[in-house]
Amino acid sequence: MQGEAARRRRRAVSVGATLGGCVLVAASATPAAAHGSGHGRDMDYAALGDSYTSGPLIPTQVDANCARSDHNYPSIVAAAREVTAFKDVSCGGATTEHMWKPQGTNDPQLNAVRRDTDLVTVQIGGNDIGFGSIIGTCARLGAQDPTGNPCERYYGTSGFDQLTLNIVRTAPKVDRVLRAVHARAPHARVLVVGYPDLLPDDGSGCFPSVPFAAKDFPYLRDTGKRLNLMLRLVAKWNHAQYVDTYGPTVGHDMCKAPADRWIEPLQPASPAAPAHPNAKGEEAMARAVLERLDTPRGRD
Repeated sequence: MQGEAARRRRRAVSVGATLGGCVLVAASATPAAAHGSGHGRDMDYAALGDSYTSGPLIPTQVDANCARSDHNYPSIVAAAREVTAFKDVSCGGATTEHMWKPQGTNDPQLNAVRRDTDLVTVQIGGNDIGFGSIIGTCARLGAQDPTGNPCERYYGTSGFDQLTLNIVRTAPKVDRVLRAVHARAPHARVLVVGYPDLLPDDGSGCFPSVPFAAKDFPYLRDTGKRLNLMLRLVAKWNHAQYVDTYGPTVGHDMCKAPADRWIEPLQPASPAAPAHPNAKGEEAMARAVLERLDTPRGRD
């Protein structure tokens, strides 16, 4: 037990050093214990995650409690692979705690992972760092100071960026989730799905359609990159494979015109939750997952 605690402390220090130093270049992952083929029809697939997985408001909604669409990326992946068994337990508002705890009518998400499960996708962590409150806070502050960086200043009043600290604190929670997945399905291929590009990658803004202050756009962009870097690192430590959905969605953020964007702004024009992927965004994430499944294990 002491050895395990020390291992977790070392990982937390590693994440903290990496994120605190603003190192945003993703570390290469070399999964060493991936099982399950990820190919063919004889596959049992379980999808875990939050609202970025469930696809709130995207037609057709099949679970009102969890705001789950039958056109979210797990459903698209399951159809493309013609899987034998498919269990999507993703749920809007889910945190890592909901892997073990019920959420409304949704059972603990880990209940969907069984010993004979072949493929597990996990997209979690955004709500652990406070995604919803961050959006609301930064929009409110942006309306008061549209040319400055009030959001960055607000989260830095303690002398250290609170959002970076939240990401560091979320790392061991995601680590625990992945260890639980491996324990329940020791032969499964496990994919950790990152979050897509929400804001312009070049740091530009689009106030007032997205009501963040001009200098907060790059700050929030970098926060998203830090979250994804943490997920990539934790995936590598747990012999899981990371799925980059940020790179494939660059240029389709919520500042783009309705025809070009895959992430809806705070006032959506397409069926989707505010600041969430629309149907095109879910399709893009599905493509990223399918491409990862086509990548031989051990290659990144």
